[in-house]
Amino acid sequence: MEDDSKLSFFFLGLGLGAALGILFAPKSGEETRDFLRSKAGEGSDYLKRQSETVVDAAGNVIERTRTAAGEALDKTKTTVVRQKDNLSAAMEAGKQAYREAVAGGPSEGV
Repeated sequence: MEDDSKLSFFFLGLGLGAALGILFAPKSGEETRDFLRSKAGEGSDYLKRQSETVVDAAGNVIERTRTAAGEALDKTKTTVVRQKDNLSAAMEAGKQAYREAVAGGPSEGV
């Protein structure tokens, strides 16, 4: 709560200082308005440039993420197919061993 109070006082002082600075400015009202208008335009241009930079950077991050995800997916698919083939081969070997044991099992012992 105490931090909120300090922050409120800071912004109050900032606003009062700006207002007093404009009131007691050495320039005429029209010159001050023109100055403020030009600075607002510069700030607007700066924000536009920065937003374009951020959008470009985000696009690059998204593209790199898609590429990495695609590569990981391809590796996973390859691993799954290889494991499936290994499992199929092991099952087939087990079936063959079972067939051989069943076919030759009872007659060998008699």
